[in-house]
Amino acid sequence: MRGADMLHTEVFVFDRVVIGISCLLSVLGSGLIIATHLRWPGLRTTARQLLVYLSVADLLSALAYSYGVLRDFQSSSWDCVLQGAVSTFANTSSFFWTVAIAVYLYLLVSRSEQSVADALVVWFHAISWLVPFVITMAAVSLQKIGYDASDVSVGWCWISIEAEDNILWMLLTGKIWEFIAYITLPILYILIKKHIHRAHEALSEYRPILISSSSHHSRYSIADHKLTIIPIVFIALRMWSTVRFILTLYNSAAVQNRILVVLHGIGNTCQGAANCFLFVICTRAVRSRLVSDLCSCCRRKPELDPDKATVNNWQDVHP
Repeated sequence: MRGADMLHTEVFVFDRVVIGISCLLSVLGSGLIIATHLRWPGLRTTARQLLVYLSVADLLSALAYSYGVLRDFQSSSWDCVLQGAVSTFANTSSFFWTVAIAVYLYLLVSRSEQSVADALVVWFHAISWLVPFVITMAAVSLQKIGYDASDVSVGWCWISIEAEDNILWMLLTGKIWEFIAYITLPILYILIKKHIHRAHEALSEYRPILISSSSHHSRYSIADHKLTIIPIVFIALRMWSTVRFILTLYNSAAVQNRILVVLHGIGNTCQGAANCFLFVICTRAVRSRLVSDLCSCCRRKPELDPDKATVNNWQDVHP
């Protein structure tokens, strides 16, 4: 790691504005996911409820990051520590909820064990909120959170560069959970994809006999379209922070590369916007209701009556 006497990574005004816009989009995206959940009871499936909890974490994370990147800290002030604590908790919680959703869908799709999946929701809450909280409070009480010269952040505060064991705390407060997500998400979604592919083949072979299975074929097709994208989007957004973390470990000057810094800032702050695009804009059941409400506001005849629309766990991933 570079020492505290080294020059910090400069975050230019234009870069802060771009990352600030990314934070704003995530705030709006996360808020829209939460708003649609509150607005339409018919969408309140367990899968979408988990998405809402993830959106709460992403919303809190985007707000904390936006304050940090626009404030552009130069020392471990009180608001630096507070911002670092909030973003650490929210970001770590977001990792846990992302993996929790993958586990839930794996049990639901591949194992057809909805009762088991639903029973795990309580444990998802306990782990995804409590573990990040305990880790964050430990970091704050031991004075590990503070100014980090933007070597592993983009203007905001995280683990102080003055902490002797800062690498350990960077791992505990985010990176180790990020690495686990990198491995866990692709594995779970590949298993889900394989199950869907086998189901497609079976239905294609026996469709003349099993006419009643068409509904199963439909829901598997719905899931197949979007589940592939989830781990790709997650890795594409988060990989830049990981690259800078590794470069920092090797004391590489490339950690200050401006393009890499901006990509890191956007990747860390854009998760809420990405989720909104996947699960609101690109989800037919939600999109139809949004269009219907907008049409009603414009005094036009809605294309779909929200009260008559139905949704299930599989429509949460409909393209």
